[in-house]
Amino acid sequence: MAEPKTRLPVDRTLIRKLGAVLWPYRWWVGLALILTFGAAFLGPLRPRLIQVAIDGYITEGDAPGLFRIVGWLALILAGEGLFAFTRGYLTQWIGQKTLYDLRVRVFRHIERQRLGFFDKTPIGTLITRATSDVEALGDFLSNALVTVLGDLARLVFIMAFMLSLNVELGLVALLSLPVMIFATEFFRRKMRVAFRETRKQVARLNAFVQEHVSGMSVVQIFGREPEEQRRFEAINADHRDAHIKTIWWFALFYPVVDLIASAALGLVLWYGGTEAMREALTVGTLIAFIQYVRMFFEPVRNLSDQLTTLQSALAASERIFGLLDDDQSVEESETPTHLPGGRARGRITFEDVWFAYERLPAEEGESKEGADASLNGASGARGVATQSPDWNWVLKGVSFDAEPGSTLALVGHTGSGKTTVLSLLLRFYEPQRGRILVDGIDVRELPLAELRRQVGLVLQDVFLFSGTIAENITLGDPDVPRQRLREAAAAVGADHFIERLPLAYDQEVGERGASLSLGQRQLLAFVRSLVYNPAVLVLDEATSSVDTETEEAVQSALDTLMDGRTAVAVAHRLSTVQHADQILVLHRGEVRERGTHQTLLAQGGLYRRLYELQYAEQEAA
Repeated sequence: MAEPKTRLPVDRTLIRKLGAVLWPYRWWVGLALILTFGAAFLGPLRPRLIQVAIDGYITEGDAPGLFRIVGWLALILAGEGLFAFTRGYLTQWIGQKTLYDLRVRVFRHIERQRLGFFDKTPIGTLITRATSDVEALGDFLSNALVTVLGDLARLVFIMAFMLSLNVELGLVALLSLPVMIFATEFFRRKMRVAFRETRKQVARLNAFVQEHVSGMSVVQIFGREPEEQRRFEAINADHRDAHIKTIWWFALFYPVVDLIASAALGLVLWYGGTEAMREALTVGTLIAFIQYVRMFFEPVRNLSDQLTTLQSALAASERIFGLLDDDQSVEESETPTHLPGGRARGRITFEDVWFAYERLPAEEGESKEGADASLNGASGARGVATQSPDWNWVLKGVSFDAEPGSTLALVGHTGSGKTTVLSLLLRFYEPQRGRILVDGIDVRELPLAELRRQVGLVLQDVFLFSGTIAENITLGDPDVPRQRLREAAAAVGADHFIERLPLAYDQEVGERGASLSLGQRQLLAFVRSLVYNPAVLVLDEATSSVDTETEEAVQSALDTLMDGRTAVAVAHRLSTVQHADQILVLHRGEVRERGTHQTLLAQGGLYRRLYELQYAEQEAA
């Protein structure tokens, strides 16, 4: 990755953003800086006192005066120690506070993004942003930032003391400073690029490991272990090589600092020694200068150590703030319309809805950025997209009306757009054209939280979190009483298997519900949706993995629970939707047929062919 040419403005932008992170703790940061500058001032006092001791008391044989100097040195050392302890604790406290705030901010930002964001962003990348990237930035904020400022202050104080002792010798000692500045800037640029590449490779590595651990059953069943191992080794090698490059520049920088420091010390010894032999310079002053030169390059060496943390933090902050700046959250109306009484009646209306997940590759003369901008801009507008063939349309002019309390079923071949209809209803995505209404109100005018409170969702691929069965049903909501939880479980027949478990509702389910069968996980997802008493039930293959006996129990519970609720169900098994009030047959994103089960069979169209095909498959089985 090439180093951007406009590096300085980017650094200023990062500094402003880092300043905003620290702003809530500005008074504590100010106190830490006072302590840091105090310690930075006390350190250079020691050579000055030694010079006074040698030239003023030792050469004069003044023992009481020498004793007073030793006392002052002891006090200075004690003050340095106290300042260092207090500053160290305070900076770590500030760092942990800001790390906590930043990690919460990153996670909150991730939670707010629409599903299209997750379609294009690897999970491992997001994990890296919220963990190791934030940790790298936290290391900088908790220690490196104040340390760097303290070392810079110490350099200023050392130069001031040297010039106050002897201007000519001070200038000789500082002859190496331009060389040091040039070397530091050169290595800073090189290490910045190297650290950015390292963070990129860490994200790739995390994404690969996370994805393959989650899909290990697929890797093993198809015998792909050797191939995936080779892919992992290649990604790991890229990470190793990127990290070695950072080590190379750091390992080279440290000896360069030592070489420049030795050259400066040699110049001071040569010029100062010559002046001392001519008695134009006292021995105490020469000794003090030698100490100052050694002391001068100590913070420079510290800065070289902190340069690693600094470059890692800057690379991490670029990625963190890049994530935070990439806001693809659902836009909410500034003047929202609320449902009367806060609860929907359940009327669902689609009016000429067109939707595409992406645009087809840009034609000649049209940039990719322009295509993406057009897509993104259309998502928030009304009626601006056209039925142009350059859009990869998933839905094309879909219109329907589901009355309150009715059941609407969506059927069709895979890829016909059934699940997309559900995603648009819940505003996981936005249509490019048309409107979606709940009780006559455009969903874009409803507050997002209010819309989603009306809907109970059961997906085919059920996701359970680590924790107990009760926590997975209520999602940790303390306002849901245990009695309501039991009633919802009993309504769908999930109470039978739950109460046979050793701890019943307090039984741990393991990561992603590993201790439960697929059918049991689907039943829990059904209870999870019903426990909040939604006005609308959205079912995406909700009974696809449930055995026949359990499916009959769930269907019986649904018949009871449908009173007063609207149900929108996606199904491949047509036997589960035969009693729906309205069935829509989707084909290539269009509604080709609509009606009841018997009406559609009598038409002899797509629905009848689907039904006969499934009937034949069941007979063959």
